[in-house]
Amino acid sequence: MLDPKSLDEMARKLAGSLPPGLREFQQEAEKNMRAALQGAFSRLDLVTREEFDAQAKVLARTRAHLDALEARLETLEKARRTKKKTSSE
Repeated sequence: MLDPKSLDEMARKLAGSLPPGLREFQQEAEKNMRAALQGAFSRLDLVTREEFDAQAKVLARTRAHLDALEARLETLEKARRTKKKTSSE
């Protein structure tokens, strides 16, 4: 989820862009915009950069492990084919 400070800053900027006649409602507008932004972002199912980076590291380790297993399997299959070939001759 996004940092609450980021939501506050976004809400403040949106409220600050209101015409001068509406600025008297700025606090209420900020509160409402903050709630609207938080609701919109929660529906997007966002993750933090830290969570993303952690999952990227897990994925990289998993990919390396899978590559090693695939190489090992290929070696074993090659040895099996060779053994089968020599035993049938």
